[in-house]
Amino acid sequence: MKNLNRMIRHIGLIQIDSVNVLARAHLMPLYSRSGPYDPGLIVRASSKAPRRLVEYWAHEASFVPPETLRLLGWRMKRAHLDGWRSVRAASEQSELLEAVLARIEREGPLTATEIGREIDSGHVPDRSGWGWNWPPVKSALEYLFWSGRITAASRTPQFERRYDLRERVLPREVLDAPDLEDADAVEGLIEISARAHGIATLTCLRDYFRLPAVESRQAVEALVARGRLLQVRSGAFPTPAFLHAEARRPRRVEARALLSPFDPLVFERARTESLFGFHYRIEIYTPKQKRRHGYYVLPFLLNEALVARVDLKADRENSVLRVHGAFAEAGAPADTATELAAELELLAGWLGLDSIVVAANGDLAPELIRAVG
Repeated sequence: MKNLNRMIRHIGLIQIDSVNVLARAHLMPLYSRSGPYDPGLIVRASSKAPRRLVEYWAHEASFVPPETLRLLGWRMKRAHLDGWRSVRAASEQSELLEAVLARIEREGPLTATEIGREIDSGHVPDRSGWGWNWPPVKSALEYLFWSGRITAASRTPQFERRYDLRERVLPREVLDAPDLEDADAVEGLIEISARAHGIATLTCLRDYFRLPAVESRQAVEALVARGRLLQVRSGAFPTPAFLHAEARRPRRVEARALLSPFDPLVFERARTESLFGFHYRIEIYTPKQKRRHGYYVLPFLLNEALVARVDLKADRENSVLRVHGAFAEAGAPADTATELAAELELLAGWLGLDSIVVAANGDLAPELIRAVG
C-alpha cells in the first residue's frame, strides 16, 4: 500500500474508464510504473477506510487522493453550469433530487439501478436530446455527485457506482477542511499537474484537470513568480514550457512499459506527439475497416522513446493474451521485439493468462512471433 500511495501522490490522478478489453483502465497506470501488483489494492483504497482514493471529475472520471477534492470545490459549485447537459437539466428538478438524496441517506450506498426501481421517473419531463440520454434518476445522481453532495462509496463487480453521502465516505479531515478561494485551488491543481508531468506547456498543465484557460494562465504566472514553477526552453514545444521547482532531472531514463490509452503519460495526445514524435489516436469508436492499428492499442515505451504499438485483448475464456497487431515506430531499436515479448509475458502473467498468441498483422509481427515463440 505504501508503494501505491507514493505513485498516486506522484501522478495525482488515475483516469477511470469502463473499457475492459485488456484490464480496467484505472488498473494499468500503476502496473506500467511498478510491474505486477495486486489490483485489490485499488479496490481497497477506493472502497475501504482509511480512504486513500475517491472518485470525482478530475481529468475525466478519475480517482484522486481525498484531499484533492478540496481543490475541486469550485467545480462542484459550477455543476449546474458546467456539467453534462443531462446533469444541468437535473439540477432544476428539486423534487427528484430530494427524493434521490433521501433514499441514499436512508439506505445508501446504492447504485442508480437500485434507486431507479423505486423512484418515479415522472419527476422529470421529456428528456429527448439530453446529452447522454441517461434515465432521470441517473441524471439526478450525477448532478448530486458533480456538485459534491454525494460521492462514490465503491463500485460493483459490473463497475456500477454505489453512491453514498460524502460524510459517510470521506475522511474527517477532508470534511472539516475550510473552503479555498478559487484561485488558490486552481494553483494547487496546476502544481499537482506540474509535479506529474515533468516538462509541460500551459496547455498540458490545464488539460490534466481540465481547467479553464484564464484561471490556469493566472495560476501559472503566480507559481512562476513564487518560484514553484520554472519557465524553461524545450525544442519539443513551440510555446513556453514549465518545470516544477522540485522536479528530478535524471541523466537518462531506463524503462520498459506498455501504456494504456488512458495513461497520464499519453492521454494529452498533442503532448505525446511533441515529446515522442508519436501520433496516437484511440480507435475504439472508429469503424473497423477504417482503423489503422486496431481497437485497443497500447504504446510501448522503451527507455526514453515510444518505439512500438500493439493491439491487445485479454481472451479470458481461453486464457490467452491476443496480440492482434504489432507495429514498430521509425527508428525503433533492434531489440524492440525481444523487449516487447518480455513485457507481454509479464503482462500475461499479471492478468492470469496462460499464453500469448500474436497475429501476423503489422510490420513488427513476424519478429515478435519469433520472440514470443
